[in-house]
Amino acid sequence: MAAASPSSTESTRWQWENGVAGAVAGFATVAAMHPLDVVRTRFQVNDGRVSHLPVYSNTPHALFTIARYEGLRGLYAGFYPAVLGSSISWGLYFFFYSRAKQRYSKNRVENLSPGLHLAAAAEAGALVSLCTNPIWLIKTRLQLQTPLRESRPYSGLHDALRTILKEEGWTALYKGIMPALFLVSHGAIQFTAYEELRKVATNIKSEKSNSEAAPEGLSSLDYAFLGATSKVIATLFTYPFQVVRARLQQRPNTNGIPRYADSWHVIKETARFEGARGFYKGITANLLKNVPASSITFIVYEIVLRMLKLTSRDD
Repeated sequence: MAAASPSSTESTRWQWENGVAGAVAGFATVAAMHPLDVVRTRFQVNDGRVSHLPVYSNTPHALFTIARYEGLRGLYAGFYPAVLGSSISWGLYFFFYSRAKQRYSKNRVENLSPGLHLAAAAEAGALVSLCTNPIWLIKTRLQLQTPLRESRPYSGLHDALRTILKEEGWTALYKGIMPALFLVSHGAIQFTAYEELRKVATNIKSEKSNSEAAPEGLSSLDYAFLGATSKVIATLFTYPFQVVRARLQQRPNTNGIPRYADSWHVIKETARFEGARGFYKGITANLLKNVPASSITFIVYEIVLRMLKLTSRDD
């Protein structure tokens, strides 16, 4: 059997390093920002016509109310599936994304066009959505459990999974998959914006120092700014898909009847009763959570990736 070539071994190692860096970054992000994720989810599904969710006037009021009446358990509802889903998602995303970039690059040169960056990010996002939708559905349902809920609450991830399979069947685990696939555009827009902004920042640094451009020349503050800016751009374009997905993933009522039949039903009902504003419910909590979270993610990702590469070189 022929031995693997050095270039092949280096490529595999590089993909593995990207996967680990992404997973660590995802965990750090969720741990810091989960309470805002709970608030966002509750705002997203509250169309003013449900009785099992408390009414919050704004994000600070929601945080205070949940902390007062539900405690830390309420603020961190769905934390386990959130950590699991985020770590798996980010790890798979960076892994698939790096592999796609390599495949689209000629002779492994990373100077890809914006269109190829978009294609690589979209491919990675679709694969991740198909792998992780059941985890996100369970997370959403755990976050929506309140003292006002009439149904027997899920005790955790495993109980939720068993109950859903027993009461609704395995297809229920893929509720919201259509808007989730449309949300692939979020990651595609974000990563494309990040890559292009990083090129600009690197060139500016290079011109100032009169040296060859290199990503390692960027500071943590630079990565924070790039991650935050790319996240805002992507969020403004894709947030309505998040609202549609969250509303589809709600637990059926005590009679087993889902509140919404499909994505089109959500869109019609939301537009009819809430107008355009309904598609952006919870966006304040979303931005407060995801803009800093994106900064943390990309800082941790770049630092961990750099450390793994240095370790590989020492070996």
